[in-house]
Amino acid sequence: MAAKNKVHVIESRRCKSCGVCVAVCPKKVLEIGSELNEQGYNYVVQARPEDCIKCNLCGVVCPDIALGVVEVQASA
Repeated sequence: MAAKNKVHVIESRRCKSCGVCVAVCPKKVLEIGSELNEQGYNYVVQARPEDCIKCNLCGVVCPDIALGVVEVQASA
């Protein structure tokens, strides 16, 4: 059975820049970026991805289901 890795995913097109995920992140990984998405919002980016502990608090609190942590199969 292949091992599973957790990765942090941000769907920028869904983000409305509410900042809830930024506020809840225990490691202060997330920030509101300077780029605009298709709806005209500055979307969230991982400013310090190396600090992410993959706790998924961001995904739990996001009202737009724009980000979170998912498991992916590790390649053999």
